Amino acid sequence: MSAVTQPIPAPVKQQPTLTPKPVPHPPSGGRPWKWLILLGIGVVAVFVGYRAVNNSKPTTPVLVAKTAKAAMGNLERTIRVAGQTSAVNFANVTAPAMRGPDSNREMILLMTATPGSWVKKGTKIAEIDSQSMQDHVDDLGDTIEAAQADVHKRKAEQSVEWEALIQNMRVTKSEADKARLDYKAAEVRTDIERQLLKLTLDEAEARYKQAEADLEFKKASHGAEIKILELTLLRHTRHRDRHRNDVKAFTIFAAMDGLVVMSPIWRGSEMGTVQQGDRVFPGQGFMKIVNTRVMQLEGSVNQAESSEFRLSQKAKIKLDAFPDLQFDAKVYNIGALAAGGMRSSSAYVRNVPIRLEIQGNDPRLIPDLSASGDVVIESAVNKVVIPRSAIHTDDGKTFAYVKEGEGFARRDVTVGLESDNHVVALAGINAGDEVRVN
Repeated sequence: MSAVTQPIPAPVKQQPTLTPKPVPHPPSGGRPWKWLILLGIGVVAVFVGYRAVNNSKPTTPVLVAKTAKAAMGNLERTIRVAGQTSAVNFANVTAPAMRGPDSNREMILLMTATPGSWVKKGTKIAEIDSQSMQDHVDDLGDTIEAAQADVHKRKAEQSVEWEALIQNMRVTKSEADKARLDYKAAEVRTDIERQLLKLTLDEAEARYKQAEADLEFKKASHGAEIKILELTLLRHTRHRDRHRNDVKAFTIFAAMDGLVVMSPIWRGSEMGTVQQGDRVFPGQGFMKIVNTRVMQLEGSVNQAESSEFRLSQKAKIKLDAFPDLQFDAKVYNIGALAAGGMRSSSAYVRNVPIRLEIQGNDPRLIPDLSASGDVVIESAVNKVVIPRSAIHTDDGKTFAYVKEGEGFARRDVTVGLESDNHVVALAGINAGDEVRVN
């Protein structure tokens, strides 16, 4: 028989019960950076939305007009003259041109006046080394003494020779007289004796005539010899005197009161001002004595503009080295002929030289400064002046836009004197009107 029994269930494994750990709460203050990030995201979102809304609306451009007011004033039209300053009254100082045979040799400056110093007339301003020249003068003195001794010696020798010639002529004359007396007694002689006496007389007279001729020739010869020696002496004397004058000229004195300005020269491969120890050549200028009380601007203008310049026209002078200095000036010299440039590229550009007399003085105003002068060609006094950019031209008519209310109205204008930046309105615009300049 079978028996059915109740099965015993397998034991069930009990699962452990998990107890959640309590979450620790942050301390007071927490983490504020999270809130800052959220706040920044919100601001960006608001800004993006604002831009999206604004971009969806059409915008109208706003035009801004630049204006200027017409005012009463003076206007001048000028032409600029560029050049450099120089003195009206000055004296060039040059190395002396020597008169001796070695007149082309270079000279060494032993002493020069201080550049920029003021000197009086007659003050020593330069001295050239003259020692070698002085030694040469001393040698020439010895040569002259020797030449003088040669003249005296030759005169004494010629005196002895002359006395010998005179004595010889006396002897030949006595012999001729004796032969003449002997010939007078030829009547009592034979023909042969008479012929011999005649021959003796002819021979004596011929010797006497020859002695007389020799005496004249010798006198001329002696005179020529003495003349040659005297000319030699004179040549040496003049040579010495020329060098003496050269030595005197090696000490240079100021010819006038003025400022010492040194000239630039080539020193090797670059330019420099003259200074002690430099070598100069005869006739080379190395210094100027200038009177800075009367200065001028030396410049040139284009030939096409030269017809607009007149004597006594006023000008304003400015110095490039001292922008704060300004002088009044006037035109006092205009060249008669136009000159071309030195370079081939400017050979066909003709300029007319012009001189502006500077009125006034300043210690900084010295020669050889680059400067410019604005010469007043034409002027208008107490006129309505507006910017030149406010004037327009269309179909031969000149007009400007004048502000009326909220807009601008076109108004015809009669234009007068014009400068680079302004123009005189003779009619159409009144003082105080506001004109558009852009």
